[in-house]
Amino acid sequence: MTEMGGYRDRVAQVDLGGGEVSYRGIDDEDAEKYIGARGLGVKYVFDKGPDVDPLGPENRLAFMTGPLTGTQTVMSGRIALVTKSPLTGTVTDSHHGGWSGARLKWAGLDGILLDGASDEPVYLFVEDGDVEVRDASHLWGQGVHDTIDQLGEEVDGKVGRDVSVMAIGQGGENEVRYGCVINEDDRASGRGGTGAVMGSKNVKAVVVKSGTDMPKPADPETFQEGYQQAMEVIRESDVTAPNEGGLSMYGTNVLMNATEEMDGLPTKNAQHTSTEAYSETDGIDVQAERVSGENVRENILVDEPTCHSCPVACKKEVEVDVTHKGEDLNVRMESYEYESAWALGPNSGHDDRDEIAVMLDRCNDLGIDTIETGNMMAMAMEMSEEGKLEGVGHLDWGDSETMIDLIEEIGHRSSDLGDLLAEGPERVADAKDAHGNKLSVKGQTMAAYDPRCMKGMGIAYATSNRGACHLRGYTPAAEILGIPEKVDPYEWEGKGELTATFQDLHAVSDSFDICKFSAFAEGIEEYVLQYNGMTGRDLSEDELFEAGERVYNLERYFNNLAGFDGADDTLPNRFIEGHPDAIPGTGASEGELVELDQLKAEYYETRDWVDGVVPDEKLEELGIDIGPGTGVSAGDSAAPADD
Repeated sequence: MTEMGGYRDRVAQVDLGGGEVSYRGIDDEDAEKYIGARGLGVKYVFDKGPDVDPLGPENRLAFMTGPLTGTQTVMSGRIALVTKSPLTGTVTDSHHGGWSGARLKWAGLDGILLDGASDEPVYLFVEDGDVEVRDASHLWGQGVHDTIDQLGEEVDGKVGRDVSVMAIGQGGENEVRYGCVINEDDRASGRGGTGAVMGSKNVKAVVVKSGTDMPKPADPETFQEGYQQAMEVIRESDVTAPNEGGLSMYGTNVLMNATEEMDGLPTKNAQHTSTEAYSETDGIDVQAERVSGENVRENILVDEPTCHSCPVACKKEVEVDVTHKGEDLNVRMESYEYESAWALGPNSGHDDRDEIAVMLDRCNDLGIDTIETGNMMAMAMEMSEEGKLEGVGHLDWGDSETMIDLIEEIGHRSSDLGDLLAEGPERVADAKDAHGNKLSVKGQTMAAYDPRCMKGMGIAYATSNRGACHLRGYTPAAEILGIPEKVDPYEWEGKGELTATFQDLHAVSDSFDICKFSAFAEGIEEYVLQYNGMTGRDLSEDELFEAGERVYNLERYFNNLAGFDGADDTLPNRFIEGHPDAIPGTGASEGELVELDQLKAEYYETRDWVDGVVPDEKLEELGIDIGPGTGVSAGDSAAPADD
């Protein structure tokens, strides 16, 4: 058991089939190797085996905090949900901000492990270090917003003050493969289908009630040095400076105009690399600026809430009035995010700012991922255009009115088209011979960065352990924002090494669990000071980086055992140099495609992997001593390609 600072050394293990709760400490060696949150969560999910059915009772769903969660550490309000994904079949971790992670730590727990499945709907109530399984039959079938309101009253607390609720909506209940868990109405553990796993277990919500009981640092002097240094660089950053930096002023959507201007904004299911190119080619008026952070701030912003211990306040709450099919709708919602606005807007062929807010609100209430939902819409639009959805439904480019209703149909699986799209891109492609229409890697769709413009993002999407993802290794930090230094976005050389470095760094921050946006200002120096100060350890910067590398390799090892290798480290056909279906970039990205083979070779060499597989020597080097090993040696070579 661990006595390091920052941990409560108490994890609840819930046997949902029997309705019983037991408690375990955190093995000291596990804490040292895998840190917490994402890292420890993957270890605990790995313990159940990579071969489990993601929607079966044998799959484990872990709610995990890290040693810095809920402390004074800057941006330390995160929590990781870790499981085997029903969307991809890979291991996945999905994080959300707000206050639930901090409250779980303040309530005396490092995490909760959900095993088995309940026969009837239940929710978990956490207080004073204990977990109680309660009946949720009266909540089943409700949306997230009503569920949160009702549970706040039920536990005699105030959501946002002393209570946090992490809940699923109808999307999770109906096992939409990208169903997500929503915290405090609009903060989502969005990617990978964690909500579908929760729904398969008949768990409606996790309710945490607590006062404010922050863990104290084991080495206060070192911690304060790291904390002050972190605050200084955050205040000085053009991105994070409170009330001045781009992220603080405009939220993540500050990137909409910036990415459009460099012709790196995938548009119309990535047929184009900007809305300008789309408008010129198709003769319609779609402009990224209309859904940008600047436009949102000027016209519909009403509040700027923040997460625990965060001075940046990137969340932007908006209010809109929309008439939909003769009905006047007033919607007030938080998190008008860049990725979400892009997927439900320009990538789906329209720029109606206010209708996007309605779509976001409906996704959050149903508990379905906004990125996946928008990309599924764009995929359906392209398939409709090509006649691949006959007999199922039809969706025209930019038909935002129909999109609003289709979101409900996806969450409830209440129409043929909604039910089909709820299965995610890979299964839709298999069912309708539409593999050329999907924007996915390993079954998860990509985000709002075009790899024809940002080659680092290309290899980051391809090698992400949870399917296409910008957050495994956020290379746009260097390619757009110049953090830690500016690199040429169109140059492929060096991007394999850059991506691996970002992936390992983010594995560290996700395991702490602190916000990735901290890395727009902080670096490994600030991280190691705050970690050592809190825990009482004396890790060097290299040793902390190695911990991140260990977590990333553990995830890849899990995936290897689940059947994934280098053949799965690919990209949608339209991005790949030499592919017959390739669509070169336009504007500043004119003629650009992704040199995937070169990028993969450089990346694998950096990682010491063999065709996407972690060799046993690498597992031994990193001290990963669980499971059977991959059976691959560092001396092995990839099988020759088929003629």
